[in-house]
Amino acid sequence: MSGSPARPSPAPRSPFGLWWARRQPAAGAAVMATAILSVGLHLTDYETLSRVALALAGAAWVALAADFVVRLLRERERWLAEAGTPGALTAVAATAVLGTRVCVLGRQTLAEALLALSAVLWPLLLATVVRRWRRRMPGAVFLACVATQGLALLGAVLAKAEAAAWLAHTALVLFWLGLVLYGVALALFDLRQVAEGAGDQWVAGGALAVSALAGANLLTAETGGLYLWNDDDTDVLRTVTVALLVLALAWYAVLLVAEVRWPRPRYDVRRWATVFPMGMSAAATLSVAAEVDVPSLEGPGEVLLWVAVAVWLAVAAAAVTVAFAALRSRAPR
Repeated sequence: MSGSPARPSPAPRSPFGLWWARRQPAAGAAVMATAILSVGLHLTDYETLSRVALALAGAAWVALAADFVVRLLRERERWLAEAGTPGALTAVAATAVLGTRVCVLGRQTLAEALLALSAVLWPLLLATVVRRWRRRMPGAVFLACVATQGLALLGAVLAKAEAAAWLAHTALVLFWLGLVLYGVALALFDLRQVAEGAGDQWVAGGALAVSALAGANLLTAETGGLYLWNDDDTDVLRTVTVALLVLALAWYAVLLVAEVRWPRPRYDVRRWATVFPMGMSAAATLSVAAEVDVPSLEGPGEVLLWVAVAVWLAVAAAAVTVAFAALRSRAPR
């Protein structure tokens, strides 16, 4: 309309703002990877390193959570589009894995808040993502299982800490549901991703590893003063948990061979989805070793943990290098 004041132009973004705006939902895998390394380092009594990793994971989670809210409020269309991608489920999984480490630290109130938040996000994001499933999906399709088992894991750990039988039983339901989702995801997974994937193909094994870790913690939930499972239930859960670990390690071997046969040295944000399964495989091996009383698994579990730490350092260094390069390219001349 003539005479109407012109709308002010949006303020130009800084180079950092432009770089951050291009962040993909899959970036949440960085929090998952760092938090599970904190869990693994705690299991092997490297407590100082574990707390450093926890602090890094917590800081990254806060930054990503703030951005999640900002996009929801200011960029609704973009938020809705991203919420339908499999990577959106990293919001649930990262919150649950972080909550697990926080609970082990003894901060049950904070862990409860993280469980509540992930429980609210889980059905909303899962329903949105599953509606867009199709054949020949990348490895991120397994995040439906990972997010569900993350809830089961945090529920089992909190149930033990607070002697809450209802929470343990709810976690058990989520555990079985997660396995169903894994079967569906496997049917949709494009096996060519083993040779061609940019990093998230590792979630095919990581989903089994987090399932094994959830199973191990469900078995130990009774040590919190609860009577949860009869002998038959315990035998079934123990057998399934061990089988899941074996399958997870088998996937690990296959994917590792594929990395050697078809190297992909270029950095991609989905490489964080490689670190997470590596760290989760280590944590699951250590936990199952303790639960089924097989001390011989502790050594391999610790080796897998340090491999995951080395890969985390490599991916973090590559991410920082790429970020600085992007910032320099956008800086005013």
